[in-house]
Amino acid sequence: MQHSYDVQAFKNNFEHKFLWINGFLRNVLRRPDKPALFCPLTGRMWTYKTLNEEANRLANALSAHNVGHGDVIAIALLNSAEFVFAYLAAHKLRATLAPLNYRQSAGELALLLDATAPKAFIYDADFEHVISDTLARVKTDLPLVIRADLENKEEAPQKGMTYRDFVAGHSAENPPMPESADIYDETTRFFTSGTTNLPKGVPVNDLNETLSAHDILMHFPLNAMDVTMNLTPWFHRGGLHAGGPCPVLYCGGSMVILRDFTPRLAVEYISTYHITYLIAVPTVINMIARLQETSPTDMSTLRGIVLMGSPLDQEPCKRYMQILTPNINNGYGTTESFWNTFLRPYDLPDNAGSAGGPCTDDDVRVVRIDEKELVSPDDMVPMDGETVGEVVICGIAKSTCCYYNNPELTSRKFKDGWLYTGDLATWDKKGYLSIVGRKDDMIVSAGENIYPTQVEALLNEHPKVAESLILGVPDPKRGKVLLALIKASDPSLTEQELKQFCLQHPMLSPYKRPRLYRFVDELPHNATGKLLHKMPEGIEL
Repeated sequence: MQHSYDVQAFKNNFEHKFLWINGFLRNVLRRPDKPALFCPLTGRMWTYKTLNEEANRLANALSAHNVGHGDVIAIALLNSAEFVFAYLAAHKLRATLAPLNYRQSAGELALLLDATAPKAFIYDADFEHVISDTLARVKTDLPLVIRADLENKEEAPQKGMTYRDFVAGHSAENPPMPESADIYDETTRFFTSGTTNLPKGVPVNDLNETLSAHDILMHFPLNAMDVTMNLTPWFHRGGLHAGGPCPVLYCGGSMVILRDFTPRLAVEYISTYHITYLIAVPTVINMIARLQETSPTDMSTLRGIVLMGSPLDQEPCKRYMQILTPNINNGYGTTESFWNTFLRPYDLPDNAGSAGGPCTDDDVRVVRIDEKELVSPDDMVPMDGETVGEVVICGIAKSTCCYYNNPELTSRKFKDGWLYTGDLATWDKKGYLSIVGRKDDMIVSAGENIYPTQVEALLNEHPKVAESLILGVPDPKRGKVLLALIKASDPSLTEQELKQFCLQHPMLSPYKRPRLYRFVDELPHNATGKLLHKMPEGIEL
């Protein structure tokens, strides 16, 4: 195509200079003495200047061991300074950072390491036992194994070296940027659970990271005066990209490391470090709200709470707005495309329970369900708030539209830039989504389709219910009936109360009422806090 001007200069600059790391380096130049990172457990603080120097030491040490453009650096780290150093170093070297879920078993971690074949593997000393088992199972060669230790223990690990010894003596100067660096470089590889033993690899390129940061700056909104604390693990996309290292260090803000969540520590840090934004899942915020009700702490600096991972029901939303801050936000999305719909404070509490409307740069639709093929994104179900369809997303700014080294799965989930999520939802005339479940979670009882999340939301309205989980269990007459697992907020709650509540609820059809109830201390969640629709161990029917 003939353009009206010479596009080459723009293409060269955009593709090779519009890099996420250059955003960080602008802050090193503009605000070198501004706090970038706080570690409450060690009392340490890094300015943009000193944070850059620490990242450079790691980058130069890795480079000296031939880690460079296109290589993989795998990490199994708690939220920590070393996580941030590794994230920055990977960007500087144009390597791919692969954050692993440290909650996985040794066998699962070994499978991931074999699949990614990293040039370097950095792990947390807290996981020494499981990592020793993991390394004994790994079949691929791991050239560099590095142990990061909050307490700087002197003894060497069984295999590899300590982080301190690895970076010792290496330059704090910026390493040279590879001339081939461009916006298409894979900078991060996330892993999302699948139906097989090996999680799906989700490649994220440099431009995705920059535009994910822009998305956060728009939607929180976030700026250089903010201090964030993400209460979720950084190894998943919502941890790294929602108020984590990616957007905060790009815009020049400050971060507080929450290494491992406890409500009391989180509340203490909010007050001590003057947190402006909390990022969490609803179950975690509920713990903080309960503590704030019994032992109030100064949270006057909070200007927003951003929730993700699951919908926020109306009653808890009202409670959090009253107890914590009126500025509640809720995002919905996927590992493949970050978040794609958003509820802002002006949407709440009226639209609580829904997933909100599309983010600024995203197209989100609800299309006809088809078990055999990916239907056209134009084959939409009515925007009537009732008809159920599949959620499809075109979020090209934040997605590479593929899985790593898995063309078969890519062809089943992506089509012409659209991601077919497998999530089932209705939508209304404003384009606001209400998630009702997943294709594989849908329960068919006596020929009727039942979506567990709809029933759970209604059960959660009961004042004595903290959380509920709906599962389908075999039944000779109906095929399946509903089992309700209940985590009670009041120990006086009885099965009879719940049955009466469901009988009288105007929004609960008879065929959607649970037939069986069991009370449990905890319900299963994944690493992001999302409720897992699977039977916990020890439940007797």
